Amino acid sequence: MTRLGFVGTGTMGDPMVACLVRGGHRPLLLDASAGAARRVADREGLEVAEGGAALGAACDTVILMLPTSAIVREVCLGPGGLAEGMDGGVIVDMSSSDPIETRTLGAELAERGITLLDAPVSGGVRKARDGTLAIMLGGDDAGAMDAVEPALRAMGKVFRAGPLAAGHATKALNNYVSAAGLLAACEAVIVGRDFGLDPAVLTEIVNASTGRNNSTENKMAQFILSGAYRDAGFAMSLMAKDVGLAAALGRHTGHDFPGLGAISEVWAEASDQLGTGADHTEIMRYLEGLEEG
Repeated sequence: MTRLGFVGTGTMGDPMVACLVRGGHRPLLLDASAGAARRVADREGLEVAEGGAALGAACDTVILMLPTSAIVREVCLGPGGLAEGMDGGVIVDMSSSDPIETRTLGAELAERGITLLDAPVSGGVRKARDGTLAIMLGGDDAGAMDAVEPALRAMGKVFRAGPLAAGHATKALNNYVSAAGLLAACEAVIVGRDFGLDPAVLTEIVNASTGRNNSTENKMAQFILSGAYRDAGFAMSLMAKDVGLAAALGRHTGHDFPGLGAISEVWAEASDQLGTGADHTEIMRYLEGLEEG
């Protein structure tokens, strides 16, 4: 890579850029919030691009960390977007995007000589800071994947998930499993508490038993029982989006499973009810509200 670009310096993108810098990379930055990009650039001694086309013209590899597939499409192909400036090159979408849309976007970018790879992450803000994210790399160009992997390894462990959109499909399905585990854990704690069990003791026993999962081990005591929901650092709206993507992927492949549909509906309703700013761990508050209602 002769020059690396990075678009999206928000909650996850900010620490990921810091990891890239620690790994010896000097990405050119861009964000919808000029102030957000400038703060990261000033802290890390980097530069901020004037816009998408300018960043595309300056870089042969561009990493995206953005909220939705719609925003990814706009950044890539919208007016003043990356494609207007890029002469070939590679775009690596590390966002939690719709795998079906990723395949469509990949074909459109290929018509312009641009290779799209998908490389969503799991691990949240803590692992983004530590550079220990699980990175799910998908793509159809092995050479492009080889070329970008050193930069990706600065941010975490890279798993080659399969062809283009395999990473995004894997991420959506992973988050469905995670969301299901968190929902079950919160329901169990509420039932146990109302039966007279100590939620902390119940959680400790579950973590030594077959019911343990990532949520019981890393979220229940730390963020939910403590009431420090917002410290968990992953928006409920994003979890609801990812679970919805998993359900849509199920329907796309001919599987209308009851668990996918039901859990997707619960998370969508919780996100709508608790509103912007709610953390995904606040699914506990949503469930308690159902009881109060």
